[in-house]
Amino acid sequence: MSVSRRKFVSRAAMGVIGAAALPGVRRALADAVGEKPLVVSTWPFGKASNDAALKILLAGGSLLDAVEQGIWVTESDVNNKSVGLHGTPNAAGVAQLDACIMFGPGHKAGSVAALEGIVHPISAARRVMEHTKYVMLAGEGARMFALEQGLESVDTHAAELYQKWREEHPAPAPRGHDTIALLVLGADGNLAGGCSTSGLGGKLPGRVGDSPIIGSGLYVDNEVGAAGATGIGENVMRYCASFQIVELMRQGLHPTEACRRTIERITRSERSDKNLSINFVALDKQGQFGAAGTDEKFAYSVTTSSASQVLSNPSLVK
Repeated sequence: MSVSRRKFVSRAAMGVIGAAALPGVRRALADAVGEKPLVVSTWPFGKASNDAALKILLAGGSLLDAVEQGIWVTESDVNNKSVGLHGTPNAAGVAQLDACIMFGPGHKAGSVAALEGIVHPISAARRVMEHTKYVMLAGEGARMFALEQGLESVDTHAAELYQKWREEHPAPAPRGHDTIALLVLGADGNLAGGCSTSGLGGKLPGRVGDSPIIGSGLYVDNEVGAAGATGIGENVMRYCASFQIVELMRQGLHPTEACRRTIERITRSERSDKNLSINFVALDKQGQFGAAGTDEKFAYSVTTSSASQVLSNPSLVK
């Protein structure tokens, strides 16, 4: 057996054993380790996005279509107060949206930040990647570009929205938020991912978190794997955390262990912060997947053609 072949078999076997041992991973998904296509995302609401993404892939659609249209499901959910235009507004009463997308082949990326009034910011991010020479557009420039691309929009009416929101929410704005980061491994072994959020509730206008920052909220390397984040963005982007996770997988770590090691590295520098709220999902080229986080409530969704489930945080880091 060649060295490369032996390494592959060894890593695949470790993935099956590791997944079977993780709390919350039912037998169906343990058996599915290595199965392609594979979709992994943050939070229970990510399952609906996963299912939509897998449906596109099984119908012969592209990885980018799967990522984009999968995330559309969450961005369109009127009950989701963390993603899309229905998300919790900023301090001015307006939902300012962040999103990014990456495509493994060619190491391509696009993102938008502090975007207002665009129904699907993930689509704006994809258009930046495919139709400009840039990686990121922000604020009014991002909105103008999205409108020029013909993307669906609404008039923000900031003053009216602010007044209506204040009437409905006399108490201080909620501070938390939950981002969708969605990762896809295609049947051909190629990788892609996307991330979308309305950001921290009550944030200062113009505040941008980790979600649209390549290497922080999302990172995809077609030779290795992909990782995505959810939580308090400032605690993620100061460490380029998703990039770190992928680099640890490059060294041979299982996705769960790579997530955990990254969190441990951050916590060593943040001993005074008792509320880091950083959570990650990851997958690698072999079809191994995993997650870790500091939030007890954190859960993630995993979908293959044989199973689609929401899993509890398998590696809680305190």
